[in-house]
Amino acid sequence: MGQLVCAGALLKCSFGAAPGALAVLPLNAVLTGAADATIMDNKPLVNIASFVMCKSLGNPAVAAATAAAMGALVPMPCVPVTGAPWVPGAPTVLIGNMAALTMASKLMCSFGGVIEITMPGQTTVLLP
Repeated sequence: MGQLVCAGALLKCSFGAAPGALAVLPLNAVLTGAADATIMDNKPLVNIASFVMCKSLGNPAVAAATAAAMGALVPMPCVPVTGAPWVPGAPTVLIGNMAALTMASKLMCSFGGVIEITMPGQTTVLLP
C-alpha cells in the first residue's frame, strides 16, 4: 500500500525550482495528529503550494518570456494548474469516502510537470 501522507508533506515538481508543502484541511485528522491527505487534496494554492519558479515551456508565461529572450529559457513564477486527482490512491484506505494519499501517488500539472511526494509529513518514532 505505501506510507500514508498527511498535512505538511513535502512536494517537488519536475519543472519547479524549489520544494513545496502539502496543505490539508483539518477535517481529515483521522490516522495521525495531522490532517490526513486524500487524492482530492489537489487544489492549486489551496493544497498545492507554488514551487517558486516554473521552467516548463508548456507554461504560457515561460513560453512567452523564452520567445522574447530569443529562445533562452526564462523561468517564470509558478502557479500550479492541477485539475485531476492524485493517482494512484490507497486502494484499501478511505478517508471521507476518498482514497488516502500515499508516497507512491503523483499529480500532473497541466503545464507538463509531475508533482511527487518527497516526505510524507509524518515519521515513525521507535522508542526503546
